[in-house]
This record gives sequence, structure tokens and C-alpha cells, in this order.
Amino acid sequence: MFTIIDIIQITARELGLSQKSVTSTVKMLDEGNTVPFIARYRKEMTGELDETQIRQIEERVGHYRALEQRKEEVIRLIDEQGKLTDELRNKIEKAAKLSEVEDLYRPFRQKRKTRASMAREKGLEPLAEYLLSFPAAGSVEAEAAKYLTEDVPTVEDALQGAMDVIAEDIADDPKVRGWVRDYTRRHSYLVSRAKDAEQDSVYEMYYEFKEPFSKVPAHRVLAINRGEHEEFLQVSIAVEPEPILTWLNENFVRENSITTDLVERAAADAYKRLVAPAVERELRAELTDMASEQAINVFSKNLRSLLLQPPVRGKMVLGVDPAFRTGCKWAVVDQTGKLLQVGVVYPTPPQNKVREAEAVFTRLIEEHSIEVITLGNGTASRETEQFVAGLIQKLNKPGLAYVIVSEAGASVYSASKLAIKEFPDLDVSQRSAVSIARRLQDPLAELVKIEPKAVGVGQYQHDVPPKRLDESLAKVVESAVNHVGVDLNTASAPLLSYVSGINATVAENIVRLREENGVFENRKHLSSVPRLGPKTFEQCAGFMRISGGDNPLDATPIHPESYELTYRLLESMGASLDELDTPELRHKLVHLDIEQTAEELEAGVPTLKDIIEALLRPGRDPREDLPKPVFRTDVLSIEDLKSGMELKGVVRNVVDFGAFVDIGIENDGLVHISELSDEYVRNPLDVVAVGDVVTVRVLSVDLQRNRISLSMKS
Repeated sequence: MFTIIDIIQITARELGLSQKSVTSTVKMLDEGNTVPFIARYRKEMTGELDETQIRQIEERVGHYRALEQRKEEVIRLIDEQGKLTDELRNKIEKAAKLSEVEDLYRPFRQKRKTRASMAREKGLEPLAEYLLSFPAAGSVEAEAAKYLTEDVPTVEDALQGAMDVIAEDIADDPKVRGWVRDYTRRHSYLVSRAKDAEQDSVYEMYYEFKEPFSKVPAHRVLAINRGEHEEFLQVSIAVEPEPILTWLNENFVRENSITTDLVERAAADAYKRLVAPAVERELRAELTDMASEQAINVFSKNLRSLLLQPPVRGKMVLGVDPAFRTGCKWAVVDQTGKLLQVGVVYPTPPQNKVREAEAVFTRLIEEHSIEVITLGNGTASRETEQFVAGLIQKLNKPGLAYVIVSEAGASVYSASKLAIKEFPDLDVSQRSAVSIARRLQDPLAELVKIEPKAVGVGQYQHDVPPKRLDESLAKVVESAVNHVGVDLNTASAPLLSYVSGINATVAENIVRLREENGVFENRKHLSSVPRLGPKTFEQCAGFMRISGGDNPLDATPIHPESYELTYRLLESMGASLDELDTPELRHKLVHLDIEQTAEELEAGVPTLKDIIEALLRPGRDPREDLPKPVFRTDVLSIEDLKSGMELKGVVRNVVDFGAFVDIGIENDGLVHISELSDEYVRNPLDVVAVGDVVTVRVLSVDLQRNRISLSMKS
């Protein structure tokens, strides 16, 4: 069996990390420390591992611990049957994969009635043993006749029963399962055919499809699975059986015997009836798991990019949720995101009340000094955009522009308990307009209110295991929130609940205490929050920010446990907290010898570096370094596009085969993976991320299908 030391050694080797780093990380995880806390505030102990590496350690160690648990369970189950030998125990304990453990357990698994089990009940096992003894002479029929009974009326029945026993024993042999699985994985094809070739569907490219099993990309696997689920496709794994049958014969059949032919037939039956279907199921599941992991990985990276889009602060915003029949709901929010006013206008068909809508928006723009109009990109977005662009041209007001934001998940939020609690007097669509306005001001604070899988940046996310997807996306949100930090005095309960160490109950308690007692003056006051004990305080304090509080360090990512070190650092430079954010202090910090200072202060170099970085840029939001959204004043239509045109666009989604870019028209254009760069691109995420502002060139426009092909090549 693998001990924890074995598991740590294997994990370190697999991930290319030092054993010391992995040991420290596992110990801290086992003590209940969160990944963001370990990555940010325990760098000396981990050897400066980042979040990704720590999560990889967490996943691999969890995997091997689960494997050891399964080994113990399998050993116990076999032992209870009185069939556990030292050799078998040794094989199970040395198994490095779950599939190996399950292969070893298969012969002892309680089975439902099979042809072989019924043959055994009829007493035909000794006949099977006779066939496997490969006698050189004699009469097979005469031997079989000894087993005739009321339940076994003929020699043929006796021989068939004995062959069924041999077939099942061969199929249950761990060596057979492993070899056939490995051979099939390397030499098979994934094949799909149409159930009805005359039927139109989006799966027509898979009506006659064949690709090597080992080369099918993830998005194709999930598309084929969906086509099969929707009953358009028949899917199978095809492999040439002859090499497999030859291998079976070499391992289980002896030549020049009167039973050779019968055992050969039993071996062929073992493969075709028992092993092949089981291996196909396992490999299809393996392929689906691989594709699901890739889809979850793509979604996770897209979600992180979406959450970390730069906030557009200090602007009065008019948010618009476009619609046709029911009208465009609008909401005005101030620079802090506070709702000031809501309403509805009808500039789109069928009402077409353009003049009335212009009058309302003109009044709002003047009255509230609106600088940006945000439009959701859903139904009627195109028509509403034309109206807004036309109004901006008429008003000719300097600085006034519009932005199209993804409204994915806005309707989910609007109907949620949280939205009802936040805006009890608004209807669903008005809440949606508020969400659309706020998504520009602080995407992270707004998007955490929405179930992560509803934000629309995935690839076949509805075809992957929901539990696995939810777990992965929750980690992404947690990572993004702690990367940015939260304002303790303005953050909503949903945002606070993603802070390291904080659960939903404690988040609600923080908000309740804030509402009852007023703002938090310093981080120490967190200790008065019900159910927020010393361990939780340790985990969360560094990620909470308080602007204008008692201690300027509370506005930085410096953890309270490092305040004393920070004071000693400032004192060693002849500086004080009063100089925070001044050119004088910045000059001193930039020219500091970090290695020497760390030695003098008996501090870790990574921690000291982080403190210096925080003092150099107090109150810094890491998202501010990213490019701002594209502000527009005029509208494009697909008819305006011509091959060769260069445009600015925003990446809305990244998938395995390329990236979808919003260039200001109704449909996003596709930059195929082959057009992302002049260099070879293995994965689109290596080149672009959701929210990136990119320059694209129009390759082609398909007006009939509303498709635009774009290129990012120079």
C-alpha cells in the first residue's frame, strides 16, 4: 500500500516539484488552510508555489488517497469471501491505477446470473478444466457425455456450458482486460453514423465519421456524444479483432490437442461477447472524461478572464436590457453602483416609439450626466444598438459612448432570491437592466451573484458532469475574488462568501453586523462577527480591504500577521505609514536591497517582496492593468463588412477550435485556431482570453448564415 510519504513522492515526481514543497503544502491543506491563503501568505513554506500548482497537489494527493481507500475496500471484500491470497494482496497493494485494482477485483465481484454461472451450477466446471488440460488423444464427446443430466440433455449443451465457463474466466483475467484495453486505445477508431441519413441536423458532419481514438479532440467527442444522446447518431469504437484473437490464442490455447478448436472458440467468444463491449464502454467513458476535463478547463480559464475584466469606475451608467414587444428596460446607476432610477422605453418593433425613447434617454443623459450606456447582447440588442448609436450621433455630446456587455446569466440573477432581496420593488427585467449597468462598473462584484455555469463562456458545458463543473468553477471564482480582494464595507454577501475561509453563513453575519453597527474601522473588528473564529480570521483577513480606516495597512494585501514586520521595515528605512503613497517612500522602496534587508529583519524574502509591492501600490486593483472595454459611438451591420477590413473587437468566448469576437454587430465573428497567430497555435487559450481587446481582419462574410470569419494574423 502507498503511505502518505509514498503519495507525496509520487506527486512530487509527477508534477516536477520538490518533495519538501509538496510535504509542506499537504500538511497545510490537511490543517484546513485554503489554497488562496497558502499561495499568498505561506510562500516560504511552499517554495513559492502558485495556486495552480497547489491545486494540482490537492487533486493528485486526493486521487491517490482515494485509490488507497479502494484498495483497502477490495482487499476486505475478497478476504470476506475467503479467497485472498498473499500473491493477490501484493498485486492489489502495488497497483498504481484504479483500473488495475478493478481488474483484479473483477473475478470476485458478485455477479448477476451469467451463462457461465449457470453452467457451474449444472456441474460443468470440471469439463471446462478438462478442455483446458489440452489432452493429445481421446474423445471429447465421450468426456462430455459423462456430464449429461436433465439440465444438460445433450453433448453439445455440455460442451457449450464448459466453453461459457472458459470464456468468462478468460474475460475476467486482469491481464486480458489490461492488454485488450491498451491495444484498443492505441489502434481503434471512433466511428459515428447517421441513424437516418435523410434527416437534417446540426450533426451532419458526423453522419459518416471516423477518426483515430487517440486523436479525437475534446469538443468533437462532446458533440458526437450529444448527437448520440439526441438519437441522430450511432457511435462505436472500431478495432481490427484479428491481432487481439491471435494474442488470446497465444496466451490461452495450446496446439495439437483434441480440445484446441473448442478453447479457441471460447477465447473468441470471451473477446467478442464479454471483453470487447466492456472495453468499449470503458474507453468511451475515458474519452468522455478526457473531453469533460478539457471542457471544464476551457470554461474555467474563460470564467477567470471574464471575472477579472477591468472595472470602469467613476462613471454614471445607463444600463439597457433590450427587448421587442415588452420594451427596453433601463436603469440608471451612480458611480458606486447605487440604483437611482428605472423605467422602460419602446424604440424597437413592433411599437417603434423612437421619438419618445429619444426624449426619455436625452433627459436621463442630461439629468444624471450619463457617460456610458451599456447594452445587453441578447434579443433585440441589434435594433436597440442602432437606436442608441443614432441618439449619440444626434446629441453629439463629447465623451458619451455605448458598450455592449454579455447579458448571459442576467435573467438567472434577476429571478434569484438574492435579486429579490436586493430589489424587492422591481420586476425581473428591471433587475436585469441594473445587472447589465453594473457589469461595466465592477464585473467581478456583479458576476459572483450568478451561478458560474450560467455566464455563457463555456464549451459544451451542459454535456459535462454538473458536480465536477460546479466544483471547478467555484474554485475559479474563489481564486479570482481573493486575487482582487474585497472591500469589507461594500461587498455583498455572495462576494464575501468566496473570500478565503468565509462560508455563506459568516458572509451574511458580516453584512448583518455592518448594517447594525456601521462600517468596519479596522480588520481586527472582524473578530466580533459571529462564527468568525481565529482560524477563519487568519484565512480571510489579508483578502479584506478597508479604505479610510484606522490603519492604512488595512487597505493593502498585507496580512495583519505581517504588520509588525512592516513597521520594522519602515523604521529601518527611516520612514513611517504617514508617507504611504508618496514619491519619497516609493524611491526608498525601489532602491532597497531586499536580500540584505530580509536577513537584517529575520524575514522571508518572498513575504518581504510582497510587503514592498503592497507599499509601492497601496489600494491597487490588479485588474486595472488590463485593457478597458471597447467604447463605441456608431454601429456596424453585417452588410457593412468587407473582406480585408480591420476592426477592433472584444473576445467573448474561447473554445478548442478558436475564439468568438464581438466586433460590434449582431453576431460574433469566429477567429479559427489557424487564424489566431502567424505562429503555430496548440491551444487558443495560449493566445487569447475572454475580455481581450484584439485587432481582427475580416476574411469572409456569409450573409445567408450570418457567419463572419476573422483573422488575427499580421
